[in-house]
Amino acid sequence: MKTLEKPVPPGGTIGIIGGGQLGRMLSLAAARLGLKTCIYNDTSDAPAFQVTQNAIAAPYDDLNMLASFADACDAVTFEFENLPAHAIAHLAERVPVRPGAHALAMTQDRLTEKTFVEKLGLKTAPFFDVTSAEQARAVFARLNSQNGFKGILKTRRFGYDGKGQAKVSSADDTAKAFESFKGAPSILEGFVDFSYEVSVVAARGADGAFAAYDPPHNEHENHILRRSTVPSQLTPVQVSEAKAIAKKIADALDYVGVLAVELFVCKDGTLLVNEIAPRVHNSGHWTIEACQCSQFEQHIRAVVGWPLGNPVRHADAVMENIIGAEADAWEALARGGALHLYGKKESRPGRKMGHVTRLKGQK
Repeated sequence: MKTLEKPVPPGGTIGIIGGGQLGRMLSLAAARLGLKTCIYNDTSDAPAFQVTQNAIAAPYDDLNMLASFADACDAVTFEFENLPAHAIAHLAERVPVRPGAHALAMTQDRLTEKTFVEKLGLKTAPFFDVTSAEQARAVFARLNSQNGFKGILKTRRFGYDGKGQAKVSSADDTAKAFESFKGAPSILEGFVDFSYEVSVVAARGADGAFAAYDPPHNEHENHILRRSTVPSQLTPVQVSEAKAIAKKIADALDYVGVLAVELFVCKDGTLLVNEIAPRVHNSGHWTIEACQCSQFEQHIRAVVGWPLGNPVRHADAVMENIIGAEADAWEALARGGALHLYGKKESRPGRKMGHVTRLKGQK
């Protein structure tokens, strides 16, 4: 596995695996720093291809194409975590990959991730491994004794924006949900009656430096993030605790780059770790307008070995996702804030087409 011995200078090339909106915004941030990008995506219509000098369309497990991609880059990162582990390992033999394969493997599987978090002494909802319909029934009974009749069955791998998830309130529900997942290994989590959700978007450099943004309050509709607002309702003590949780996770993973830690805020103020995203995150898009250094620039800085930027917020902000046909009202949206459209050709229900950020109380 290759390591980055010195920072990549301006003019260098950063490889980005994944050509969606996150890859697009990473590429734009790299350009601001005088860096080039090469984007690798499994289809040719990727939004990020519109803003890069070099684009490769090939399967994510095509080792020959990945080798050519690696040889064209000084360092590689990715915009989403559901990548073949052997492909990332293959890349890492030829070029530094940040964050590394260890962080990717740890966060690709919900059971592995929750177990890792629990071993760090951090709090999560109760959880159980589910590998059969019979086991689904049995673990619901165990959950019921701890949690009071409610749970959420999730596939251990893949799934996002509510996909691969089902609320369950009985052993029969749990068994049926498992069968609807076609026997995919799953995890049963206790339902958390939380007050609200926040996230910590933070970065860790190769030198161990750590920088965290203010945690936003996140609101979801139909399992999709609708808006993120900063500041959140967290107390200063809770903000410090949330950032400390993210640092503990990043240090334990020897992480390099930006990650997001999604947290439930319980009614008694307790913070529970829900999920870890080993990448830039939707709930951090507001940092483009409200911070000196956005999450996207911060990630590029970490990946290429530059000093981390200042994450301090200079304005309060609300970021709202533009979903599906809402993008058709682009002219009105353009009058109401900082508009980002992702260049996707087709709007579909539930598809994130862009976002708009509105600043308030600029400091």
